Amino acid sequence: MNPVRHDQLQLTTRRTFLGNAGQFSLGAIAMHALQQQGKAALPQAENPLAPRKSHHEAKAKRVIYLHMSGAPPHLDLFDYKPELVKREGQDCPDSVHKGRRFAFTSGVPKLMGTPRTFARYGKGGLLMSDACPNFHKIADEMCLVRSMTTDQFNHAPAELLLFTGHARQGRPSMGSWATYGLGTENQDLPGFVSLISSGTQPSGGQGCWGSGFIPSVYQGVQCRSKGDPVLFVSDPPGMNRDMRRKTLDTLQALNQQQAEEFGHPETVTRIAQYELAFRMQTSVPEVMDISKEPQNVLEAYGAKPGEASFANNCLLARRLVEKGVRFVNLFDWGWDFHGTSADSGITDGLTKKMAATDKPVSALIKDLRQRGLLDDTLVIWGGEFGRTPFREGRTAASKILGRDHYPDCFSIFMAGGGVKGGFDYGSTDELGFSVAENKVHVHDFQATVMHLLGFDHERFTYRFQGRDYRLTDVHGHVVKELLV
Repeated sequence: MNPVRHDQLQLTTRRTFLGNAGQFSLGAIAMHALQQQGKAALPQAENPLAPRKSHHEAKAKRVIYLHMSGAPPHLDLFDYKPELVKREGQDCPDSVHKGRRFAFTSGVPKLMGTPRTFARYGKGGLLMSDACPNFHKIADEMCLVRSMTTDQFNHAPAELLLFTGHARQGRPSMGSWATYGLGTENQDLPGFVSLISSGTQPSGGQGCWGSGFIPSVYQGVQCRSKGDPVLFVSDPPGMNRDMRRKTLDTLQALNQQQAEEFGHPETVTRIAQYELAFRMQTSVPEVMDISKEPQNVLEAYGAKPGEASFANNCLLARRLVEKGVRFVNLFDWGWDFHGTSADSGITDGLTKKMAATDKPVSALIKDLRQRGLLDDTLVIWGGEFGRTPFREGRTAASKILGRDHYPDCFSIFMAGGGVKGGFDYGSTDELGFSVAENKVHVHDFQATVMHLLGFDHERFTYRFQGRDYRLTDVHGHVVKELLV
């Protein structure tokens, strides 16, 4: 065919005409339609933190999660093993250590019974050691699970698995899921707050309270019990309150314009976060000022205004949930009891650590009960995994007793919020190497917490990159035996 004639015919085809039709091309028409759909679907007036209903009636309206970062030695606190004490110093059986990896132990370790003294407390007769005397006083509030298990034996992945359902960074945390699903009851405060004590963040880092791939308005806000409660929330130098308001109004107009044009949910989140930050400038300092508490309350917690401590954080947790905050995480570092120093030994070290923590925890639970808040506030205490029934390898010849990381079994306890009080669940074998009865995986635990908050964990999802994700991944079942 004549090349010139061929080119002329090409120019008259329908495909060429529609492709060169500018704003009337098929691509442009399709893009315009999608943009209009995005505008129609954009929740411009919706407050992402507004209170919302759950799948079913919730037993718990809010959560205070007390995480002992480093993993408490459950065998020296809650899980007494007389047979292990009897076989103190014997070689660990091949059946439980051969072919397995431990964080800091190799060869054939020696079995180690607890040096602590155990007794039963409360009407339910919960077995606890002398290391936690203040827990003895709240035994009838405690729902003690002795059959927890996890998949990870190092701190960071174990903490991430516990709080996000996955051992790597990038998934939404439990508090973010709760706030995403329920919103918050106080629009002048964050829905999810994280508090740190003992000067160190958890090994899992900010991922333990991060929002992952769900909108960042649902991530935890890290507050401090000393200094400015929230970093960067104050007005910049030289900017007064009126100027700040005018600046935010201008930013909101620009963000709203961008939201209408592109329909990106993070733009709506940005608007909500700027407005929340403005309101927080007056609401947060007030709620974080524990100096307003009566002296008897401060003494009960062991709290001291102006200091940074776990005791202060426990009192702040009560003040925050009392004001309508949905989820409060307390992270306290220093529970890695390897026995490599006096502070990490399970005799004097554990006594010292518990003295700084079991008093405020006990006071918190009693305080919530006295104020009528405990029945619908779920309090959780625990670590990310357990400790070995044998001596940590590096300290085998030391006078300081310590235990290595152990994922197969550990203990946690809960109180209030729809769980049974004065109740223990599950058991481990006679040497404490494996769960013997009623195993509770961390995914089962997560499913149970979500159930108490009113959610079916299998239906409570967020769509991301073409897949519906949930906190429990593709696992977990509700442990109904723990529920009232």
